[in-house]
Amino acid sequence: MKNFRKIIAFILSAIMTLSFASCSDSSLKVGIIQIAPHASLDNCYEGIVEGLKQAGYENGKNITIDYQNANGETATSNLMAKKMVSSKYDIIIGIATPAAMSAYSATRNTDIPVVFSAVSDPVTIQIVKSLEKPEYNCTGTTDVLNLEAQMEMIRTFLPNAKKIGVLYTTSEQNSVTHLNKFKSIAPDYGFEIVAVGVTNATEVATAAKTLVSKGIDCINNFTDNNVVNNLSSVLNAANTANIPVFGSEVEQVKNGCIAAEGLDYVHLGRETGMMAAKILEGDAKAGEMAVKLISESNPVYNNDVLKEFGLTLPDAYKTAEVVTSNK
Repeated sequence: MKNFRKIIAFILSAIMTLSFASCSDSSLKVGIIQIAPHASLDNCYEGIVEGLKQAGYENGKNITIDYQNANGETATSNLMAKKMVSSKYDIIIGIATPAAMSAYSATRNTDIPVVFSAVSDPVTIQIVKSLEKPEYNCTGTTDVLNLEAQMEMIRTFLPNAKKIGVLYTTSEQNSVTHLNKFKSIAPDYGFEIVAVGVTNATEVATAAKTLVSKGIDCINNFTDNNVVNNLSSVLNAANTANIPVFGSEVEQVKNGCIAAEGLDYVHLGRETGMMAAKILEGDAKAGEMAVKLISESNPVYNNDVLKEFGLTLPDAYKTAEVVTSNK
């Protein structure tokens, strides 16, 4: 009888082990590709994890998150996406335009949905057909910079300025779109835009020096992944020439820009994560879920940088968020 009970106990234990293994194996695989390691995109990732958790999907419990950073290399991002597809991930999330394009390209002709975060112009890069009806098994959140408010900020901080310099990456469609919009509204604020394009990270430092030599009064950054990932080179050139740099979100301001009309990238990521959760749950299909526009901005300024340039905070920004420089 004792041997019989031992056998029954062994069988029950084996069944429980197999059942647990089955549950572990059945956890959903979520691939997340981030194009570069800079703070605003890090905030996106943080928000995505929060959004998934808020919707009931937690890493290590009912989903397995495979987070990978391409370190600014599109070829690496492409390879990551292809490996995730070959491993039959349940969903792939791309943070920033190049990562989203990698995920979209790799998942074509498959049933793996793609959700993107911080993609400024998904229609132009053809990963969705329209913002309202994406159709291509791909959707997400788009970071629409409040360029009107940004230009108004620059005019208020620098009332006598005439030329705004812009450094941008020619292959980043989000930057091209922002630049065209920035140029179109500049005359309304009495500005001329002086732009210098780069193709890769190695060109940023030299291009920044070229830009400051063109008689500009300040530099304005967009959410250009290549430029922001090399922000120190831009700031070094600008500070040497005593030219302030305006950012596009709070992390750039913490890292040395003077001010920005900034988007909340944790919030952007959180919305992305919640969209992904709906797709995982089966409550929505990516191609039928409208792209969510995140455009609300908040002014922020760096008090240390303000003092370094001998400027006084304009009255219109007395209630803006204040930060100090990262050390």
